[in-house]
Amino acid sequence: MEYRRLGASGFKVPALSFGTGTFGGKGDFFGAWGNTDVADARRLVDICLDAGLTMFDSADIYSDGVAESVLGEAIKGRRDRVLLSTKATFRTGEGPNAVGSSRFHLIRACDAALKRLGTDYIDLFQLHGFDALTPVEEVLSTLDDLVRAGKIRYAGVSNFSGWHLMKSLATADRYGYPRYVANQTYYSLIGRDYESELMPLGLDQGVGAVVWSPLGWGRLTGKIQRGQPLPEQSRLHKTADMGPPVADELLYRVVDALKEIAAETGKTIPQIALNWLLQRPTVATVVIGARNEEQLLQNLGAIGWNLSAEQVARLDAASAVTVAYPYWHQRGFTERNPLPV
Repeated sequence: MEYRRLGASGFKVPALSFGTGTFGGKGDFFGAWGNTDVADARRLVDICLDAGLTMFDSADIYSDGVAESVLGEAIKGRRDRVLLSTKATFRTGEGPNAVGSSRFHLIRACDAALKRLGTDYIDLFQLHGFDALTPVEEVLSTLDDLVRAGKIRYAGVSNFSGWHLMKSLATADRYGYPRYVANQTYYSLIGRDYESELMPLGLDQGVGAVVWSPLGWGRLTGKIQRGQPLPEQSRLHKTADMGPPVADELLYRVVDALKEIAAETGKTIPQIALNWLLQRPTVATVVIGARNEEQLLQNLGAIGWNLSAEQVARLDAASAVTVAYPYWHQRGFTERNPLPV
């Protein structure tokens, strides 16, 4: 397993991380992803560790906290061998303060996550979304307190826009608070919005990408192809409208290119889609998920090799879309505004 530096920090993470959204099976949304119990989770963790995949990502809203509890049980007795990443900010209760990034909620959320995970520290603690009602100074001073208390090692964000992240980094620099070193972001061959603003920001400011849903919300598994109906067992029947949107023609165009390269390389469509991501600037780790051992082993096959430059270029072309303003305009001024990709 390749280990990569997380942003501008001295912390290294595996190129692939394991997402635990399938753990628990509680709730209508995150519970629809899977229902992995402790015994099955322990086996998946075993496979990950044997492959050198040591980072496990969760969130307090995954199965209403059950995912963290299952993960905590699955790693029991081997905490020193794993890196734990989790997230907080979204609503976890009925009260007015059971949501957001206020000092009240973040401290309570961190303490609850520590208890569920069965640990006394979290390696990477991320804000799951931007809270516009809480001052940035309050958020960062709280994270600073959590770092100083030894409860978290590094801080990151998820689902922030560019100005959200840049304002936070500037505030951290001004007051000496911990800088965000990770941006857990949606990025895939059928969702390249990250490249317009957040990727250049990450390069400039030393923020590493922790990629979620690298297979486009389950659309790049190879089960969806032009002219074929959606498989009956696909979770997209329940969750398609909840995830990132994608035009049908873009999806089919990308899958067609993936099929061609799969025939050339002997690799699977998911492996090729993941390998493409692993070659992108700023990407520190790609979060893979799996409901069973077969899926996990297949995803682990995305490392240890690389697509050729020509194959990458074909995937780039197949997945290209017109970007929003002002980015399409900036791409006409590369003489003084070079693109990261």
